[in-house]
Amino acid sequence: MTVQHQLMLIDGKDVDSDRRMTIIDPSDESVVATVAQGDASHIDAAVTAARAAFDSGAWSGTTPQQRAAVMRQIAAAANEVIEDLVELEMACNGATVRQATGFHIGYALAHFTYFADLAETYAWRRPAPIATFPALSQSVVHREPIGVVGAIAPWNFPLLLTLWKVGPALAAGNSVVVKPDEHTPLSILEFARIAERNGLPPGVLNVVPGDGREAGARLASHPDVGKIAFTGSTEVGREIMRLASGTVKQVTLELGGKGPSIVLDDADLDLAVDGVLYGCFVYSGQVCESGTRALVPRQIHDRFVERLVQRAKSIVVGPTRDWDTDMGPVIDAKQRRRILDYLSEAQADGATVVLGGESVPGDDFAKGFWVEPTIVTGVRNNMRIAREEVFGPVLVVIPYDGDDEAIAIANDTDYGLAASVWTSDNARGLAVAERIQSGSVWINDAHQINCQVPFGGYKQSGIGRELGPDALDSYTEVKTVHLDLSGGRAAKPYDILLSHADEKGESQP
Repeated sequence: MTVQHQLMLIDGKDVDSDRRMTIIDPSDESVVATVAQGDASHIDAAVTAARAAFDSGAWSGTTPQQRAAVMRQIAAAANEVIEDLVELEMACNGATVRQATGFHIGYALAHFTYFADLAETYAWRRPAPIATFPALSQSVVHREPIGVVGAIAPWNFPLLLTLWKVGPALAAGNSVVVKPDEHTPLSILEFARIAERNGLPPGVLNVVPGDGREAGARLASHPDVGKIAFTGSTEVGREIMRLASGTVKQVTLELGGKGPSIVLDDADLDLAVDGVLYGCFVYSGQVCESGTRALVPRQIHDRFVERLVQRAKSIVVGPTRDWDTDMGPVIDAKQRRRILDYLSEAQADGATVVLGGESVPGDDFAKGFWVEPTIVTGVRNNMRIAREEVFGPVLVVIPYDGDDEAIAIANDTDYGLAASVWTSDNARGLAVAERIQSGSVWINDAHQINCQVPFGGYKQSGIGRELGPDALDSYTEVKTVHLDLSGGRAAKPYDILLSHADEKGESQP
């Protein structure tokens, strides 16, 4: 699918700019599209439109059931053009067709539908027990939309991670302004237009592609934005927090990771080898929750590394649109250079590259941003390559002696997003998982992103959680309403407090 020039979407209208962003396919460096580049003034216009749409009640004033119905209609319409969305995603970020179809777009639309379902089951009104002191009274806790939500999305899973923010925001009745990453605005723009064609009022969902330092910074600091949801690097997350602090707005941050894959001495080695490789090399290692540190018992280290290397040699690196391809390129030339620099420094510090470590050779890879699947041994946990997020197809192997040391190494990091444990003893795996400082721990699996459970990290991996049954909490304000009953006129206090909720179709616990 060829796209020429894409415009911003503000208040239901296509908006151009005198500046352009050029979108490049990472697999062959071809120009996919140009996109109107928004600035602070476009963010201001989008926030104004979002606020007006919110105040009008066109979306915020609807019932949860009505919002859910529109969201399901949007998801169904997007599913009708799923191949177009897959192509837009692949063309921008170099995902393989298998991954883009399943993880990027398939997950995105399924999760959006999950948020629609949440709108109907969420407890918008939660009655508290009747109080007798200081007076006879009844209280009800209300959950109400915040107003305007700002969503700042990354390039690795553009649509999926945008909808993790847009989905609950819309389900709660908010309006949204999205600032996509500069590399990957196309699938988000297309989804927003599908949404407006299928019942979402103008101004409720606005998309302003632009530079993070200008458009993103303005969105994060805008006084009329009540909440910012961001996925990206920890460094940028700190800046988002700083900018948001000026108006004390709510913030959800899903940031970096340096996930440990802990192989216990009783692990099924065939399963563990495949699992560790899967945990690291999916999408060329450009996943925040990737298992990029393999912690292996010293007594089986050499045997395990030998198996890793032999199995990793079977990874098919090739054209992203070929269904047989396992791994594609990295996002751009800057990132490729950064990955190779990490490897050079690690080798200078005494580490050994036992597989890969270079750009992919051959005429077929002369264009594009390719890095070989790479395995590094002789790594100590205090090396930069073991402590910082490389965000590429690089697996480091670190030996350990005993479970206690494995857990200590796993936790010796600034991050705490995800980890995996490989064992043939479920009870032992669960015991190890309890001691790992991480938002998700997978036992004998990796990359298990289940929309029905919360996702997020400890320490510098972020603040707050996305997904799960409480996902709407982060997109609502809490109001407690107290009704004095001491006059004795209310025989059924719940009837009075909850009748308004019943009229609006809002669910009760």
